[in-house]
Amino acid sequence: MAWQITKVLVASVVIGFTSWRAGKNPQLAGFLVALPLTSILALVFTQAEYHEWQKSVHFARSILAAIPLSLLFFVPFLVADCLKWPFWGLLSGGIVLLACGYVVHCVLFR
Repeated sequence: MAWQITKVLVASVVIGFTSWRAGKNPQLAGFLVALPLTSILALVFTQAEYHEWQKSVHFARSILAAIPLSLLFFVPFLVADCLKWPFWGLLSGGIVLLACGYVVHCVLFR
């Protein structure tokens, strides 16, 4: 149980710090969020918990394949000036594209 609490606290601090930075310096916060911080944390936590490097390698490969697919989320925001959708429409469109990317990811890792 202590391990689970530690993982939650570390992840919370990382998320809290980056969202706090977004209010002061959005460019720096964006760069920090784009770093594979969560991937690094998740890989370290997985290895520390299960001690199976093969699973960690498979996990890392899955992350690598998912990164370009996850960028689909940002496409509506990229073309927001053309779409002229409100924020919630852009967010919804991004989530739909992200779901499509997830389907592709599942097909790749069958």
